[in-house]
Amino acid sequence: MGEARYSRNKELISEDEQRKLADYTVAVIGLGGLGGHISEQLARLGIGTLVLIDADKVDESNLNRQLFATEVSIGQLKAEAAKERLAKVNSNVNLKCYSAYFDESSASQLLFGVDIVVDAVDNITTRFVLQKICKDLNLPLVHGSIGGWYGQVCFIAPGDDTLDLIYTDKQGTGVEKKLGNPSFTPAMIASAEVAETIKFLLGKGELLRKKMLFIDLLMQDYMIITLNKDNQ
Repeated sequence: MGEARYSRNKELISEDEQRKLADYTVAVIGLGGLGGHISEQLARLGIGTLVLIDADKVDESNLNRQLFATEVSIGQLKAEAAKERLAKVNSNVNLKCYSAYFDESSASQLLFGVDIVVDAVDNITTRFVLQKICKDLNLPLVHGSIGGWYGQVCFIAPGDDTLDLIYTDKQGTGVEKKLGNPSFTPAMIASAEVAETIKFLLGKGELLRKKMLFIDLLMQDYMIITLNKDNQ
């Protein structure tokens, strides 16, 4: 592909910055509703290498929201479905897709050479494991979660332990299972997570560090909450 691929990025991403993006490696943990939108947006933006991790298979219940879920891909490993789709979106991106469970034993190998990690998991327990791993590996983490009409995003620098200020209970699945998960909420929150990722990589704007963007799509209410121990 020629220069036209990224021509619509030029008003907000310079040519030098576009070349920089091709040198970065971003990991996305989870390839469901959030992870599908996140990884595709990053591929379209021209991130050089994507490390995509999810051990699950595509299920019929995924069809309402997940980009990699189609009627044809039901039963396919999500990591394989992601690789097939994203290779058609941007063949210049180096895709490292792993059908693997993400835990402390596999983290160092899976995240080797990564510049930033994006949270697209669907439960609180794994999210805290992810925060600890990123702290141990000195990697920044972009957190996002959804439930029904609602979602939240923040940027976690290594050692900030920001999730401790958001969740009082470190176990469980969160509110997604109770509130449902439509097509539009993952797309919105994924976009905000990608924006934080690009801001970090290019040194632009103000990151949501020790702050949380909370979005209520039912009332179209958008709030930035400063996070401290008083929030607990």
